[in-house]
Amino acid sequence: MNDVVRKIGVASALISFLLFLGSGLWILGAVGFQSGDDAVWTGIGLYFVGKAFFVGPMLVVTSLSIRKG
Repeated sequence: MNDVVRKIGVASALISFLLFLGSGLWILGAVGFQSGDDAVWTGIGLYFVGKAFFVGPMLVVTSLSIRKG
């Protein structure tokens, strides 16, 4: 059972990483790093990219720390 949970955790970590990173890059691509009124959207895009590099690895570490038993 723990191996199944571990695999689901790693898969969900990969999916969340890709979704956060993709959405952040999509927002940044749509905004184009232009200054002015789009500064808020640039910040939101950078937030999503940063969130991808936090959430994905944390889910992997948490799911791999599940003990066999």
